[in-house]
Amino acid sequence: MSCLKGLLASCLVLVSVMSWAKAVPISLDKTKVKLPEETVKEPPQSVDTGLHYDRYLREVIDFLEKDQHFREKLHNTDMEDIKQGKLAKELDFVSHHVRTKLDELKRQEVSRLRTLIKAKQDIEGGNDIAVDHQALLKQFEYLNHMNPHTFEVEDLDRLIKSATNDLENYDKERHEEFKKYEMMKEHERREHLKTLDEEDRRKEEEHYEELKKKHADHPKVNHPGSKDQLKEVWEEADGLDPEDFDPKTFFNLHDSNGDGFFDEQELEALFTKELEKIYDPTNEEDDMVEMEEERLRMREHVMNEVDTNKDRLVSLDEFLVATKKKEFLEPDSWETLEQNQAYTDEEMREFEEHLVRQEEDLNQKASDLQKQREDLERQQEQLNAQKIELQQAVEHMERLKTQNVPSPPETHWEGNAVPESLGHDQPLPPGHQNIPPEQQQHHDVPPNQQDLGQEHKNIPQENQPLPPGHNSPPQDSPKMPLDHNNVP
Repeated sequence: MSCLKGLLASCLVLVSVMSWAKAVPISLDKTKVKLPEETVKEPPQSVDTGLHYDRYLREVIDFLEKDQHFREKLHNTDMEDIKQGKLAKELDFVSHHVRTKLDELKRQEVSRLRTLIKAKQDIEGGNDIAVDHQALLKQFEYLNHMNPHTFEVEDLDRLIKSATNDLENYDKERHEEFKKYEMMKEHERREHLKTLDEEDRRKEEEHYEELKKKHADHPKVNHPGSKDQLKEVWEEADGLDPEDFDPKTFFNLHDSNGDGFFDEQELEALFTKELEKIYDPTNEEDDMVEMEEERLRMREHVMNEVDTNKDRLVSLDEFLVATKKKEFLEPDSWETLEQNQAYTDEEMREFEEHLVRQEEDLNQKASDLQKQREDLERQQEQLNAQKIELQQAVEHMERLKTQNVPSPPETHWEGNAVPESLGHDQPLPPGHQNIPPEQQQHHDVPPNQQDLGQEHKNIPQENQPLPPGHNSPPQDSPKMPLDHNNVP
């Protein structure tokens, strides 16, 4: 199972990736082990690979290891064949029991992914918010989500390719991240110098050069993986006589999980003594982020030199072959990070230009947001003013209701009566025009005479002067009722 174990063990490199702000203290010496007769092998501990499908990957590999046919096929299978999917086709020949377990594992994993997607929807605002499922599923390329029930050849092929791809891209991404870290550190130093006057700037530059000189003043660093480097571990960490150095014994001592291979973590543990020569967490001039990068550079170099089948593991045979090479016995000197700047001047210039563009974009966005804020504040002020007006109108109506102010009465005019409020200069209603004031006081006309037409306008009223020839009757003569029928 060396190839599949190599795939899983190579995942452990992700565990050794430390946050740039949380480097592992150098005081932790991972190279110290007991002598063979004093050592009791403990079962290898399960270390999280850092992959979000770590548990699924481990359980699939564990069940495949239990199938005899699958183990036999792996005996002559190299990592390149695994990457090309040749191994996945052997899944059709594993036992029914193993296939059933794999089906169950896949259903559990699909259920876990559905829970993650549901949680993401809830976080983003509920089911009403659209979720980019394609972006989500891209994170889950390690399994065929179109068939959520059974574990097929495609599932194993996807799992292997995804894990391999994640690991192969890791070193490249790590280098880029470290390069950005170093350029940002230099950029911030330059920006700080701009804030100083000439004298303080000169002192700061002198202090910087002094720290660089102190950091570079350290004992010689042995070439990683060379005989001198391993003999130093043999003597100082293992407490053995350097004259008795034996490669095979050394391998067995430092194969900490006893699986017959050096994985990447076990290799990195061999470089602690070399790193202690360069870095001290109590020194101002020593950067612990750079220490971890140096450790990973050493591991990467040894893997490239010794891991001939590229399964990201160093077997005992590969190790013994490497100890017979000239590079092991007479290696070149090792150039540390301070001798190999992580970036070029051109890269630094482009990086700073990128930072300037980022700052301009942020300033423009800040300006746009400020304008939006001002517009919203003006709109809010207008809304507040309208609200106040409405409140005042409502309060006024409430006061009127409280005071019981009566509504203006309707005006009813009878006959020729004119309201007292109407003056002589105001227009009069129909039927009241050109009537002398002395006549306006006598309007006790029977109701049946109020609507008389034009022919009754000349009928004399009581106390009204008569035309010539119509003398008033004697005072004692009885008043006769007016017969309208006899009126000429």
